[in-house]
Amino acid sequence: MDLRELAQAAAQVAQNAGRHALQDQVNPHDLSWVMVSPGETKFTVEVNTRLSRYIRTRLSQIEPFNGFWDERPEQCRPGERYWCAGNIDGAINFIRNMAEWTVTITLFEFDQNCHAYPILGVVHAPALGITYLAAQGRGAIRIRRNPIGGEKREKIMPSMTRTLSGSVVSYGMSYVSEESKRALSVVSAIAGKPADIKRVGPASMDLCKVADGTYDAYFEPHLHKWDVPAVAAGAIVVWEAQGRLSQWNGEMIHWRRENDVVASNGLIDDELRPYLI
Repeated sequence: MDLRELAQAAAQVAQNAGRHALQDQVNPHDLSWVMVSPGETKFTVEVNTRLSRYIRTRLSQIEPFNGFWDERPEQCRPGERYWCAGNIDGAINFIRNMAEWTVTITLFEFDQNCHAYPILGVVHAPALGITYLAAQGRGAIRIRRNPIGGEKREKIMPSMTRTLSGSVVSYGMSYVSEESKRALSVVSAIAGKPADIKRVGPASMDLCKVADGTYDAYFEPHLHKWDVPAVAAGAIVVWEAQGRLSQWNGEMIHWRRENDVVASNGLIDDELRPYLI
């Protein structure tokens, strides 16, 4: 398979997995939740276990690869590829019966310098009926389920908004108090400039909404190791749509440590970046 065919196959896996997860969401469940690990609750752990098992099994059947991202060796060789299948991105939205949560799949490849980069990404929002997919050098598309049947496929691109004034900006923040303060301080500093500042999430969806022009920019500090699947899948969608994504300090995203992430249409970076401290 070439990358485009591989992306379509991965999208089918994510869509099928999403149908199972959506059924779990709409079934009656306890809305009082107990955090058992970062980003996971007792309810979502059970859902994620089934989701991960299904996705890994299906991915193993569609293309030879070197393993899964969370099981990769410390030293990898150029050309090796690793699938990265995330848990539900937007766990609290999922628990609270909101539509904004996603299933993500990424394919990482190691280059000649043994640096890993996402070369394929799928972000599927089952409750919204939307799938974003992108492959390196092949562009990015959005697939929307048609209410009367079938689906619509659209090539996506970022907005053309050139100033922070009048823009629509999205942000994310941690549930950890000290980490959330940095995001809120940026929101306070830019308040009154954008036409609106959104806080919906999850990270993968926020990135894709920058890629398709819904948002002009998105920022979030302290994205952790467990956020890599969501950020990686959204990253390749942003890049292939010709958007911009980096850390707050302008450096590239690092896939082995925490990141402060900012994505934009590439036109308001200079104005937004001084607020990202």
